[in-house]
Amino acid sequence: MSQTPDVVVVGGGPAGLLLAGDLAAAGISCTLLEQRTGRSPLTRAFAVHARTLEMFDARGIAERVIETGQRVAALSLFGTIEVDLSDLPTRFPFVLVTPQYNVEDVLAERAREAGATLVEGAEVTGLVQDGDGVTVRVSGDGGRRELRAAYAVGADGVRSTVREALGLPFPGEAVVESVMLADVRLTEPPDEVLVANANDDGFAFVAPYGDGWFRVIAWDRKLQRPDDDPVDLDEVRDVASRVLGTDFGMHDARWLSRFHSDERLVPSYREGRTFLAGDAAHVHSPAGGQGMNTGLQDSANLSWKLAAQLHGWAPPGLLDSYDTERRAVGASVVQGSGTLLRMALTGSAALRAVRNVAGAVAASIGPVQRKAGEFVSGLAIGYGRSRGDHPLVGKRVPDVAVITDSGTKTRLYETLRAGRFVLLTGQDHHGLVDPWAGRVDLVTTADRSHGLTLVRPDGYVAWATDARPMIRRDAALRAALIAWAGDPVP
Repeated sequence: MSQTPDVVVVGGGPAGLLLAGDLAAAGISCTLLEQRTGRSPLTRAFAVHARTLEMFDARGIAERVIETGQRVAALSLFGTIEVDLSDLPTRFPFVLVTPQYNVEDVLAERAREAGATLVEGAEVTGLVQDGDGVTVRVSGDGGRRELRAAYAVGADGVRSTVREALGLPFPGEAVVESVMLADVRLTEPPDEVLVANANDDGFAFVAPYGDGWFRVIAWDRKLQRPDDDPVDLDEVRDVASRVLGTDFGMHDARWLSRFHSDERLVPSYREGRTFLAGDAAHVHSPAGGQGMNTGLQDSANLSWKLAAQLHGWAPPGLLDSYDTERRAVGASVVQGSGTLLRMALTGSAALRAVRNVAGAVAASIGPVQRKAGEFVSGLAIGYGRSRGDHPLVGKRVPDVAVITDSGTKTRLYETLRAGRFVLLTGQDHHGLVDPWAGRVDLVTTADRSHGLTLVRPDGYVAWATDARPMIRRDAALRAALIAWAGDPVP
């Protein structure tokens, strides 16, 4: 384990692994510290949404992740309202059901292949920082040691040691108590991939892992117990039977747990040279399956900005934009998933009836159906723009067929695998990005349909223009490149 990496990442979950892989692929020395040893067969997350799959596509690992799970083209909300995902404007119009550990396996393999150092059995016990770097204290089989790095990232979950070391509060509250989780075998598995319902008795959900095991989530509206009360499989069976009409023959539980769901958001994702990502920065209800996906998108936003800073070309304020952009998304996810949960668990039969009727009517309206699908899938996520910016600025860029400056036919998201900005254009503009060689790639849309669009390494629009006069257009492009990709190379 190098004692002086450029970046120390604390936490070996999906957010930490994606970040470590991105940094290593960008040529940044990165050490990831994970307290666990070995592969855990337990998981809380099992949904990978379309926007996350697009991010994986931009890293060349989407197909490897998809092979581990099952595709679901529609989601059922409240047991009565169906959200169709099949028409989403993406190469991945579905939610992928796969256990979190499968995602971690792919991300860990990629990180190692890229050159990241992944250390298991390493417990972070403290962290201090100054104007030049961060010192991380670690305890493990090799005794106690310290790592010195230019930057550190805490992706170490809801009980984050890094967040506590920074002295940052984690304000919020519990929104639902005594939720039971169980990993079980089923004698009579359901025909549907995902099964969910809520009624007067509570809530129940069943999802497959794909290897014969099933995750069951159950909540009894009339019986709330402390988190440390043991869970008996009969209790889970009882709730499932009352809510779903059957327990599907649950047996041989390998894991039973009880927890409460919080809504919390850290006041800042950055403190000096240390950043927070994933559950260390935000936690929210499991409704909509947003947790793992939001953490992965945190890392995708942060990784290229950290790499730019360490390579010495980051423009002023780029690292600060991580907090500005991702904290706004975190707040939105906390609010949106909380709304879904409260609607699902409302105790009034009359309100549930109104919800179901209104929801069914709304879901039958095309634009409303699309907006619901884009919210759940993550495709609606965007970042703010300033007054006078093009309407596309801050929005996700869909995949399109492109032709590189050398004449190679490919896709935009394949081009993004280089980890650089992409200047997307509908015309031949050779030489426009030469002063930013190594930071910006030039591609032409195959159908010549685009004006000039500068795409960030994370797949969002940094700048765009429809201006026709060449002098005005080129001056605006140069200013945008300096603002985002730093000063040109002499």
